[in-house]
Amino acid sequence: MVTLPPNFLPIGSLGLAALLDYFIGDPWGWPHPVQGMGRLIHVYARWVLKRFSHPQALHIAGGFLGVGLTVGSGVAGWLLAQAATQLEPIAGFLLETTLLASCLAGRSLRRAAEDVLKPLRQGDVENARSRLSLYVGRDTQSLGEPEILRALMETVTENATDGVMAPLFYALLGALLGLGPAPLALAYKAASTLDSMVGYRQEPYAYLGWFSARMEDGLTWIPCRLTVLTIALLSGKPIWVLRICRRDAIADPSPNAGWSECAYAAALGVQLGGVNYYQGQKKIKPLLGNPLHPITPARIRQAMQFTRFSFILWLTLGIIGLSLAR
Repeated sequence: MVTLPPNFLPIGSLGLAALLDYFIGDPWGWPHPVQGMGRLIHVYARWVLKRFSHPQALHIAGGFLGVGLTVGSGVAGWLLAQAATQLEPIAGFLLETTLLASCLAGRSLRRAAEDVLKPLRQGDVENARSRLSLYVGRDTQSLGEPEILRALMETVTENATDGVMAPLFYALLGALLGLGPAPLALAYKAASTLDSMVGYRQEPYAYLGWFSARMEDGLTWIPCRLTVLTIALLSGKPIWVLRICRRDAIADPSPNAGWSECAYAAALGVQLGGVNYYQGQKKIKPLLGNPLHPITPARIRQAMQFTRFSFILWLTLGIIGLSLAR
């Protein structure tokens, strides 16, 4: 049995998981924890909706779903890592690293952006619309290039928080608490998956998904504000960015998405929000930021660079904190 230094496990796992996400990401066809979470949500939701219709019953069932899957995912990750470590420390380290890497979506976000930008570079707007529809909920069939770019920028900047920075935040918190980096990151991933699958205000999930949506909002609140602060600092004009966020982000109905998008918009000098259509229904989102510059592929890549630098900064500070704490 190989003995590893105590400091090596969380620090090495964080560093290696970050490298795996950057260079490999989530390979197509490979099993992923989110797939298992999604199947459980689907089976449970279908079972509940067949048997209950009263709002109170659905609220209670939704609470069981939210707490059960979130806590269960974290506990399952911890137990698996502990069991593997007892058998062989290297196996535990590799398992924890793999689980953590699956919670980070940096490469997936970049790949999605390039998947849309590539046909746009070739002048194939129709294909760009089709590719965009895989990543956004709005109607894309009639979007022109400026609206495609706006939709892509909004997706990149909103998911920077819940897909990249928030999982890292909970990984660092778990490591600092001595739980290991994977369990809390998996728990947050479960909450995010719940929100994306059942956290809607429309039927049939209006009551069943209410708890999951509020829970994800609460879990994302702190990492979102820290992300806004980080983007503001990296922009070189923190007071300006924070002023724009306080002016515009509060108008967004989401307690987190508007702040995340607005921070990037202010840092890049672009404007997000406006008219969107969802299943043919018009929805006007609040305007975020000032239209100092048009949204271009270069601006979208700059937004992704902000996310990458933020990730590296948090990871570095977290590793330093872990080193000093042990």
